[in-house]
Amino acid sequence: MMLQSIISSLNSHKIVLASGSPRRKTILQNHVGMVFDVVPSTFEENIDKSLPPIEYVRETAKQKALEVAQRLCIGDGSPDLIISADTVVKQDNMIFEKPKDRQDAFNMIMRFSDRKHSVCTGVTLVCPVNSTAFTGSKVEGYENLLMTQFHESTDVMMAKLTPEIVNAYIDTGECMDKAGGYGIQAIGASLVEGIYGDYYNVMGFPLHRFCKELLEIYNKK
Repeated sequence: MMLQSIISSLNSHKIVLASGSPRRKTILQNHVGMVFDVVPSTFEENIDKSLPPIEYVRETAKQKALEVAQRLCIGDGSPDLIISADTVVKQDNMIFEKPKDRQDAFNMIMRFSDRKHSVCTGVTLVCPVNSTAFTGSKVEGYENLLMTQFHESTDVMMAKLTPEIVNAYIDTGECMDKAGGYGIQAIGASLVEGIYGDYYNVMGFPLHRFCKELLEIYNKK
């Protein structure tokens, strides 16, 4: 309900989600009521993984947004707002993205067993400098763009798991396209003992923080 007062006006603008994630699309459509086009970024996610996880997700989300902006923010018909995000799981300051294969998924989940880890999402909002609806800070090297960035972290406590439980979960096929190798919104929820923070952030998009930030950069008329 945070954006209820502006959602009709918001949806009169051309908004692009620079992500092919079905979970982010669902969150924005079903829980925000936002109307947007989906234009997945083609940015090769090759940021140095030795960076602190927060810096890593912020920079990856930024590069995703800028890649889409370079393609779309040209002349008439360019979007009024581009939304991008990147999510990783971190534990012991190590970054865990989507598993490469079954063994990688098994190793990840067993590492999380009976321990706490954090889910970190970086979000970047980009708009043209001539936008009549959105504000932001100038982007170095991109004179025609303004940008807002933020991030959110959620702590997750995984239950104590056996190899049999983990292998059975991997057999569902649910884990391979998700950071950390599990999905809290489906069968993977049964592996989680508890969370502290934004549930939707664990799904891949920090809903409350996004609404709060969007209210701040949206210029009410």
